[in-house]
Formats: sequence, structure tokens, C-alpha cells
Amino acid sequence: MRSPWTRRRMTARPRPAPTAPNEEEGVPAVTSQSRTDRTMAHRLEFGLNEWVVDEQRQRYLHDPGSVDQTWRDFFASPASLTGRQGRTAMATGGDDGDEAAFKAVRVAALIHGYRVRGHLMAATDPLMSSLTSQTAAGHPELDIAAFGLHDVDREEKFVVDGFAGHVAMTLQDVLDGLQELYCRTVGFQYMHIQDAHERRWIQQRIEGPQRRPDRAEQLQILYRLGAAEAFETFLQTKYVGHKRYSLEGGESAIVLLDALLLRAIEEGVGEAVIGMAHRGRLNVLANIIGKSYAQIFHEFEDAVDIRSVQGSGDVKYHLGAEGTYRALQGGTIAVSVVANPSHLEIVGPVAQGVVRAKQDLAGDRGQRFPVLPVVIHGDAAFAGQGVVAETLNMSQLPGYRTGGTVHVIINNQVGFTTTPANGRSSTYATDVARSVEAPIFHVNGDDPEAVARVAQLAFDYRQAFHKDVVIDLVCYRRHGHSEVDDPSITQPMMYDRIDAKASVRRLYAEALVCRGDVGEQQVEGAHRNYQEHLERAFAETRALPASDAVEDLRSGDAEERAAHRQAVTAIDEATARHVIASQTDLPRDFTVHPRVLPQLQRRTAMLDTGAIDWATAETLAMGSLLLEGVPVRLAGQDSRRGTFGQRHAVLTDRRTGAEHTPLNTLGPRAQGFAPYDSMLSELAALGFEYGYSLARPDALVLWEAQFGDFANGAQTVVDEYISSSEQKWGQRSAVTLLLPHGLEGQGPDHSSARIERFLQLCAQDNMTVALPSLPSNYFHLLRQQGLRDHTRPLIVFTPKSMLRTKAATSTLAEFTHGGFRPVIPDHTVDPARVRRVLLCSGKVFYDLDAHRHSSGLSDTAIVRVERLYPFPEEELAAELSRFPAGVDVRWVQEEPENQGAWFFVGPRLHRLGDRVLGCVSRPEAPAPAVGSARRHAMEQKALVTSAFH
Repeated sequence: MRSPWTRRRMTARPRPAPTAPNEEEGVPAVTSQSRTDRTMAHRLEFGLNEWVVDEQRQRYLHDPGSVDQTWRDFFASPASLTGRQGRTAMATGGDDGDEAAFKAVRVAALIHGYRVRGHLMAATDPLMSSLTSQTAAGHPELDIAAFGLHDVDREEKFVVDGFAGHVAMTLQDVLDGLQELYCRTVGFQYMHIQDAHERRWIQQRIEGPQRRPDRAEQLQILYRLGAAEAFETFLQTKYVGHKRYSLEGGESAIVLLDALLLRAIEEGVGEAVIGMAHRGRLNVLANIIGKSYAQIFHEFEDAVDIRSVQGSGDVKYHLGAEGTYRALQGGTIAVSVVANPSHLEIVGPVAQGVVRAKQDLAGDRGQRFPVLPVVIHGDAAFAGQGVVAETLNMSQLPGYRTGGTVHVIINNQVGFTTTPANGRSSTYATDVARSVEAPIFHVNGDDPEAVARVAQLAFDYRQAFHKDVVIDLVCYRRHGHSEVDDPSITQPMMYDRIDAKASVRRLYAEALVCRGDVGEQQVEGAHRNYQEHLERAFAETRALPASDAVEDLRSGDAEERAAHRQAVTAIDEATARHVIASQTDLPRDFTVHPRVLPQLQRRTAMLDTGAIDWATAETLAMGSLLLEGVPVRLAGQDSRRGTFGQRHAVLTDRRTGAEHTPLNTLGPRAQGFAPYDSMLSELAALGFEYGYSLARPDALVLWEAQFGDFANGAQTVVDEYISSSEQKWGQRSAVTLLLPHGLEGQGPDHSSARIERFLQLCAQDNMTVALPSLPSNYFHLLRQQGLRDHTRPLIVFTPKSMLRTKAATSTLAEFTHGGFRPVIPDHTVDPARVRRVLLCSGKVFYDLDAHRHSSGLSDTAIVRVERLYPFPEEELAAELSRFPAGVDVRWVQEEPENQGAWFFVGPRLHRLGDRVLGCVSRPEAPAPAVGSARRHAMEQKALVTSAFH
């Protein structure tokens, strides 16, 4: 009998099936139309497929309605719940009707088994063999004998209740259908999804009628493959020895993006943002973004204008770009690639932040998600780097949702030289995505039609459920990791196969010609025309003048800095009172926690008592910015309440659990305040906020570490983006980091925000680093950042114990007059009598000041340096000039001498004159602080005392 699944197709011989992982299988989506007699339980003998029965039994016991009628009928028999031993003992007796009904259950289990395990048999590896029409080899758990079925049953017809659109089918047709749908060049992993509606949605699209691409679509696929291949071949020929991280072997990625963006255009999505590492980046820039070939070739000539908006301080395969994708069928969509460094997967959360900001700018509130995020990964990186799991985890969180990301893994089946056996413990590189129940589509890169199909399916899933989806594009890397190494040294057999392989374009072209869809001359003519186009672009590149200009990217910023210093950050008293009134003007039926209400009430009293604390100062800064049209986004671990119970930006009703955000009640003039408690992450969380700040230059974007020490976990974002992105890529950000800092006896991991690390990264006015000691100065600093006439990151080392230090308060006048003071002079002593000047930052000032007063010393001035970078040399020189020549000038810090600010400020203090300089600090130490509170107190007392001697 001829199978209804026989058709013209491209298929591949499968790789050997690995042992199946333990997964959540889901439930069968087919049911028997006739009720199964309960005596069927006495005929059960499932053998190897007991995992199917066990899974369904557990679901039935938990919720009978969660399994299909066939299974409910079966499990309704008490005997069926006694386990395998009981079933085997009772597998006797029954009539032919019982046997027929039982076989129907076995066929249903077989279909279910393929839905769960079929991907293990799919022919997704293009290196195993050329595409053939051979049937996929078997898997022991999917053999019909494992389901109690036999060859004699193949021609028997069974009720399948809708499988692949049929009511009843012969067993042979069922098998043919299962192998065609689940075991060809696409392996579908979706049965781990808990939501039955999502599983059925995917199942219907896999098992429904499959439309074969028409001639126009085939020619489009061929054109995209030709463009991708010609681009790489041209670069390989013209720029031998250059690193370019080519897409050769994975050219179907261009087909995938083409199909994905075409669907986005059809569905009215306005923009797509792509994050990707190196592999294929230049090809995507040229063939998707629309970056001119001449410009790319010009970069290979090392003739780059550093004033280019694309950035010029980095290698070409790190650069980002913006452009317009133009579909061959018509229609366009704005598309961009985010710049990123060689820390491969770190671009993921950055791209998510960019997308979320663009969606917020569009006024989207989680309904349309009009910007499509696409993140392209390498297989080794996706499996190996923890930031992937962090970014996946944030995908459904309120502060981070972007409506679902299409993840594309360009699976070269090898890292630089590391094989999967040495690079991951999981069966697939994609297994981490199962943590968020993302559907995963493994597709053979040598079947571009299948690639286009899964791209469309992935987009449709994203649109339907606003969740992440993963496409595992299984391909290979034709050359070494960076084209300059020899991969056969470590993967000789793999590269023997690769060397013998024709390209995917040639394979597809041959298949089209064989089928009579297009002529061979048409195929070769299109490819030749494209090569001629690249040759013309190369000639034009040679004719362009080289640019050897080198200039300081900060050279034009002097006026910006001057405007920054002159920004008006004071507010009037009426504004201050309006903002603070929101803290106690609560909904009538809202019950504030009894421990929180007094704090809110004290904020009102502080305006009159003249003792405004840090939390109130911050509230005034954010509220006044909102009233001036500046949106404020604050995210961090427990940031809504505040790690130290000080902020209470969001209140929770003591009785109902309802939430209330006071600053969002300031009135129609105010912009939105968006405070979020983040997941327990620093790396992905800060990467997201950095990306958000790129697309929202109008907003004050703040990320707060629970303790400043924890920013260690986000050091890659600080090093690769916050400190250097402007120099490398011309990419400006005004993200603000709030890092609680201060040595207070809490041990090595809750003391230091590593001031020294940030200062080491400071140069060319790349960011602002401050350690304020007054709430009013913190207030002006935040407003200065929100009302900026420049765009620079701001690093603020915020207080812990100072949050409630009575001496660390400000009067209302300090908010309604003046501005941020980089240096706070000491006007409490007579300059003429001063013999010693202590310079310090932050909390240690209050310890020094207390000792001075208790000791009755009047010959020591204590000057606070509130901004460490840009270092306030002019302001500090002016303050020091008030004191007699030759005074003893000392830098005092709580941190060990090899940490903190000393190594940064010391050389700068020497430039101010020939004064006697020294550092008073804890001794050098490898850890930031000691672990004993008692020992800390002794050290602190000794440090303060020595500063005055």
C-alpha cells in the first residue's frame, strides 16, 4: 500500500539516537471515539513504554480531567493503578473487543511517544550524510513492539481521532505520518510545556496540512542563500588571513531571518532588534540590515573614520548598525543589530533592555509588544554561559517582559576547538531553554525550506503567546573559528566531512533543478550577477580615500561639561511639599503596614524640622524629575522597599496585599515612575538596564545592587559596556548605578562596592563616580543626571548606616538652593589656625568629625571630596588655597590601602602642589573587610585616631 505521506522532499539520514532524557511528556492529544471497556486494564502489558503509562497515571491521580478520555477509562479500573507488576499479572483474558480497544490505546500511546521522543530520531545533522529519501532509523522506545504492537497490525485500521487530520488510519499510515512529521529534518521539542493549550497549538501546526513553498518562495530562498554565500566567498578570496567569523556552513541563517522578518512585516510589527555575537555578523549586517558592502570592505582596509556613528574603536565584527530590511515581496521593517564585545552571550540582556525601552516609548503596556527581539547564539555559548539562563528567566517578569524573544542558535556542533562532549552535560545545547518551557525546534541547516518553515512557526508562537521560542539551526563551520586557524588539528574527521560537502546553496539549487522547478542556467546566472555586484563594490572601496585621522572622542565635550555644571537642580518649596504629600495621601481604604506608616509620616515632618534623610531626599529627587517630564525607572533586588527598609517606593496593603505607588499619584503633569524588584541576578539585570538606557535617553534609569559588593557579578557589563561603549562604538548611555558601600563590620561581602575598580576604568570623561556624604548632595546628583545636558553613566556609592545617621541629614534650604557640590569645604574651623587637612569621602567623615569634636581639636580641617571622577581638581585646589602653606594634607579612607580611592586620588593630589601628602587607611589586605564586628570596631577607632596624629 502506498503511504499518503509519500511526496517529493529533501530529507536526511538521521544521526544515531541518544538515550532519551527524562522529560515532562505532556498528555496525549488524541482520544478514542468509543468508550474503552474497563476490562482493558486486565490486558495491559506495556513493557518498555511504561514511562508513558506512569506519566499519565500521575496526571490522572492529580487531576482526572488533565488526561484524555481513553486514559480516564483505563485508569478508572482500580487494577490499573497497582503498577506494572499488577498489570502484568492481570494481562490475561478478555475478548476480541477488549483487545481492539486496547490496541487503540497502544496506538494513542505510540503517537504520544513520537510527539515526545521523535526529535531524537530527526535527521537534523547535515554532517551525517547528504539529504536522501531514506526513512529515519528507529529508536528503541519508539519501536512498535514496545507498545505491544506487531507487524501483523500494520494494515489494521485504528481510530486516531484527528491525528494529522484523520479520524482513522492504518498503523502503517500512522507510522509513516509520525516519521514524516516528527523525524525528518525538523525535530520538535514541545511536550515539556505544561500549558495544554500551547501544546495543542503547536501540535496542530506540526500535524496539520503542510504547504509546500511555491516557485516564488523557492527562488527567494535561493536568492538569500546565494547572497549569503557570495558575500562570504568574496571576503575569503579578497581578504585572506582576516578574521571575519564567516557564516559558511550556516548560510540558512539568512533564510531564517528573511522568513522571520517577512512574517513580522505581514503582522504589522514595526521594528526588530537583533543581538548576536560574531558568527555571521558581517553577513547579517550586509544582507539583512542593509549596511553597504563598500562600507564593510572599507573596514577591512583599516580605513575607518573614527567619527562614524557606527563606532570605530573596535573590531568590525563587534559593531552594531541600524537599517531597514526590505522584503523581496515588498514591505519594510526597521531593524538593528546591537553592538557587543567578545563576551558572547552578554548581548542578550542588553538587547532585551533596548527592546523594552522601545516598547515603552511606543506606549505599549504589554498588549502589542510592537518590537521583535531576536537573539542569535552559538551552541557552545548558549549551553555554557550562565547569563543565558538569567536572561531566559527574566523573560516573563513584569519589569523585563518584551513579549517573547526568538532565539536562534547557529549550531556549529563545536566551540572554538571544544566538542559538545566536553562543552555540556545535556543532550542538546538548547536544554537550558526548557527551564522556561520554551518550545525548541531543531532544524537541519541543509534544508532551507524547513528552516523557513520553523522561522514562521516560531514567530507565530511568539505572537500568540508572547513567550520565548528557540530555533536550533544545526549546521557546521566550514573554516576554523576565526578563519586563521586549522580546525582539522582537533576535529579531523568532522572536517574531512565538511571538506567533502557541497554548500547548502548548491544542494538546494541541485534539488530545485532536479525537481524541474528552475533551470540550471537561471541558478548560476543569479549567482554570477551577485558576484559581479560585489566586485563593483570592491572596486569602489579601493577608490575611497583612506582616513588616518585620530582624535579624542571627548574633544567636543567641553561645552557639554560646562552646561552640566551649570544645570539648575534646586526645586521650590511648593514642589517639595507636593512630592512629600504623596507619601501620606493614600487611598481611603488602603491599610499601610504599622511599621511603615510612621516612616512616611516623618517625611512630612522632616521638611519643617530641617533634618531630611537620605530616603526622603531620594523621593524628592525622583518626584521632582517626574513632575518635570523625566521618566524614572528603578530596578534592583528588593529595590521597591529598599534593602535597608528605607525607600518604600511601593506600598503593600497590610490586609489585602494590594499595591500602591505614591509617586505615580503626583498628577497628570508627571511622567511614569517604574520601580521593579528584579530577579536575583546582577549580570543580566544590569545588562538589561544598560540596554534600556540606550533607547531611553530621556529617562533616569537606575540599577541598584542589594549590596555594592554584588556588582562584582556584573563586572562584564561594567567593563565592556558602561565604561567603554562610547569609545568603542560611539554608543552613549546614562545608566545610573546605586551601590551601597561602607565598612561597618558586616564582613567582606557586605562592605565594599569596589571603588577602586570603577576608578581604574575612568578616563576621557567616560562616566561620573561619586561618594556623597549628604542627602542634599545625593538629591542634586540624581537631578543633575536626570536633567543632563550630557550623556554619561553615573556610579553612586550609596550609604547603609548613614541612611539613619542623625548627623547625615540636610535642611530644606539645601534642596531649594544651590546644586551638587563636588567638594564640600570645612567652614567650621579658622583656616589660619589649621595645621592639618584631612580629605575624605563618604561615611568616614562622620567618624572623623565626631572624634574632632570629642577631642576638642580646632587645628584640623576635614574636606569632603564628593565626586571622585571627573576629579574636582579646580574646586579642591581652591579649598586647599585657604589654608597656610605647608599644612599636612592627608587622604583618609576606611578601605585597605590597596583598595578604595587612594591609588586613584594620590597622583592627582600630588599635582595640586608640594604639600606633605599621605594616606590613612587600613593596611593592605586581599579581602575588603574583616569578618568580626568587634575587630572592625577596633580597627576603625585606630584608623580615626591615627588620622589626627
